[in-house]
Amino acid sequence: MFSGIVEEMATVTAIRQDKENIDFTLTCSFTGELKIDQSVSHNGVCLTVVQIDGDEYTVTAMKETLERSNLGLLRVGDHVNVERSMLMNGRLDGHIVQGHVDETARCIAMDDADGSTYDLSGRLVSVSPATQLPKGVYIRSGKKHIVR
Repeated sequence: MFSGIVEEMATVTAIRQDKENIDFTLTCSFTGELKIDQSVSHNGVCLTVVQIDGDEYTVTAMKETLERSNLGLLRVGDHVNVERSMLMNGRLDGHIVQGHVDETARCIAMDDADGSTYDLSGRLVSVSPATQLPKGVYIRSGKKHIVR
């Protein structure tokens, strides 16, 4: 579980196709604190650490994850919003976010609304009435947004 508040940006250092899946190798400041099988949010998508080698770690995005997210568009050198899973021994800033992707939307407009919020207009790539929220929280590239 995640808060939807980006912890930092990781850099993609390698990408390896494995049949229909993709292994992403990344580096960030907290790599040394990660453990195998730990969940880390990458652009809002929960991925499991499968390997750690020095200051780099590797996660695997499976076919369905690649179909439902923007992760398949990543290239070596790209920056990714990352967040480690929440600790349940303190305040929960943000919201509880699973990191499981239901739909992908294409942002068609983003207007500054007084400097602290944005008016976003988007179009779902695959329209499913069950996943359209009239109110609630959604995650865009790992950043929490509230629909009012």
